[in-house]
Amino acid sequence: MNMNMKRMWKGIMEPLTRRGFLYGAGAGSLSLLGYRLLGREEKGPSLLAPAAAEAAAGAHDARHDAAHGAAGPAGRVAMPWPSGKGMDPMKFLTTFDSGTVTRLPNGNVQREYRIVAVDAEVEVAPGVRFAAWTYNGTVPGPTLRCTVGDLLKVHFLNEGSHPHTIHFHGIHPANMDGVFEQVPPGGQFTYEFPADPFGLFLYHCHTMPLKKHVHKGLYGAFIVDPATPRPKATEFVMVMNGFDTDLNGENEFYTVNGVANYYAERPIPLKVGEPVRIYLVNMTEFDLVNSLHVHANMFRLYRTGTSLTHFEVTDTVMLCQGERCILEFTYRTPGRYMFHAHQSEFAELGWMGFFDVTA
Repeated sequence: MNMNMKRMWKGIMEPLTRRGFLYGAGAGSLSLLGYRLLGREEKGPSLLAPAAAEAAAGAHDARHDAAHGAAGPAGRVAMPWPSGKGMDPMKFLTTFDSGTVTRLPNGNVQREYRIVAVDAEVEVAPGVRFAAWTYNGTVPGPTLRCTVGDLLKVHFLNEGSHPHTIHFHGIHPANMDGVFEQVPPGGQFTYEFPADPFGLFLYHCHTMPLKKHVHKGLYGAFIVDPATPRPKATEFVMVMNGFDTDLNGENEFYTVNGVANYYAERPIPLKVGEPVRIYLVNMTEFDLVNSLHVHANMFRLYRTGTSLTHFEVTDTVMLCQGERCILEFTYRTPGRYMFHAHQSEFAELGWMGFFDVTA
């Protein structure tokens, strides 16, 4: 197909896609105060559970209202999720798995974790469910936390339907790298290594095809604290991701911590002058970069978190998949402050939220 034919075909097909619809409707029709998530037409019977049939049937009405500027209250994801294996993104912000701690005879600290790979349906937007591959039943998986020098033992059980592994970013022996063992369904493996160096890392499945195991949900954040703790602050974990709900190789929804527009519907409460630290990880598949922009403020940016002193001051950070950083900031005045991806399309498709700052 020559270039002119490709352009003509794109012109025919793009309006039929969700992205094309958004461009045609215009961002102005998606006013945030009345933000309505647009429904997806079902491409296959496995994408939406029967309980979501009504939402699927109403997708046309939602698209029609948005295209004509109608505004209504955004739908809310019920908590707990219908699958019983979902998570509350508000709790996820501040939940850290520090493992089971044992003091070894030599005085060192050993931390043991249990991670189970399991197939689970997760709800990524009101009425939109995704057949995920998960660690411990959630997307993202649990945030693991330790201190530099701790001996880590991660007991991995694969109760999913495909071979899986856990690949940890950081320094460890080759036989603990999550590449060679390829744990089959019903199998198990224990990863054992010292936490080194301190900083912000991540973990994910490293089974081929790699992009499928990542986009299906097998990833999480991994924090290694320095021996001398960072200054006290309110700490949040934010894992940026996307969901390809119709399995066409591009994302229909973008989220932080698994649910589109969750923090727009439920703003994160803060106080004026409260020190805030965000552990930000990008695990978005199918897009080269993702980003975070905070409104009306600036933050100290520590890339990878492996230094306590080297930082820059900015209000936007861009990250490739697997990149991560630590952000520190405070708010000087009360109000509701937006944060979102600075790819406008990502923001329109769910990657948007607010900090609700009170005196």
